[in-house]
Amino acid sequence: MTPPELPDGAVTWRMLAAEAERRIAEAGVTDPGSVAVEARRIVERASGNEGAEYVLALDEAATERGVHFFDLMLERRLTGEPLQYVVGRWGFRTLDLLVDRRVLIPRPETEVVAGLALDELDRMRPLAEAAGRTLTAVDLGTGSGAIGLALAAERERVDVWLTDASSDALSVARANTVGLGRAATRVRIAEGEWFAALPAELAGAVDVVVSNPPYVALGDDLPPVVRDWEPPSALFAGADGLDDLRVLVAEAPIWLAPGGALVLELAPAQAAALAALALAHGFAQAVVRPDLSGRDRAVVARLPV
Repeated sequence: MTPPELPDGAVTWRMLAAEAERRIAEAGVTDPGSVAVEARRIVERASGNEGAEYVLALDEAATERGVHFFDLMLERRLTGEPLQYVVGRWGFRTLDLLVDRRVLIPRPETEVVAGLALDELDRMRPLAEAAGRTLTAVDLGTGSGAIGLALAAERERVDVWLTDASSDALSVARANTVGLGRAATRVRIAEGEWFAALPAELAGAVDVVVSNPPYVALGDDLPPVVRDWEPPSALFAGADGLDDLRVLVAEAPIWLAPGGALVLELAPAQAAALAALALAHGFAQAVVRPDLSGRDRAVVARLPV
């Protein structure tokens, strides 16, 4: 295919992609193997062309507006701002989510946690139907809405509650419901600290509670790209990182239906202690589950039926 003729002085998207690769590599703001990927994501966002359209448009002249947007994003990335915030959107399972500094960046580990919650919803469906209840899931500390919106998108006939103590985070979650289509009619959003955000009538009637709570200890060292940019309130949880996890394990039995499940993301070193704590609080089972890299990443605790 012959590249289109361009006016004198025109800049193509391919040129901009090459410039982004060079400057990102020179700045050392990312792993060398990710340089080309980051450059592509920035150019995709600036051009509005993704996938096959991106490849086909590489030799087209970049628009003046697109070049300006490209320059702004590249400069932000070169200061160390995470790519996800720079481009303003990020994929999570089947979703394309708005993300910015008000919320944590969605990560592959949390996609696994959402999958575990989906499995528990499937297990609970016959029990809920036998009791004449609508299947209900709660995503506590939802942030961008990633987990809860994934549950609503991937399972029908499930009412989903998204809660967070941060009104800023809930603004992001609310914006992300827009792309959910009809499933958004089954999503409720409530502000408050953990279970305090929920209406009293949900007590004893929730099938699955899932959360990616803060679980970093105050003294833990984090990479600058996390420590300097993501919201501290969504990261840190006391001297050992367990403050919020303890609250969730202690209070979940009040809200879960018989047989209901609590699914918690955590750090690998916390998994065994949390599983034991869940059993001490009346859960019949507490299983540690790994993430995609094989590290302990979640505890799935089930109440007796």
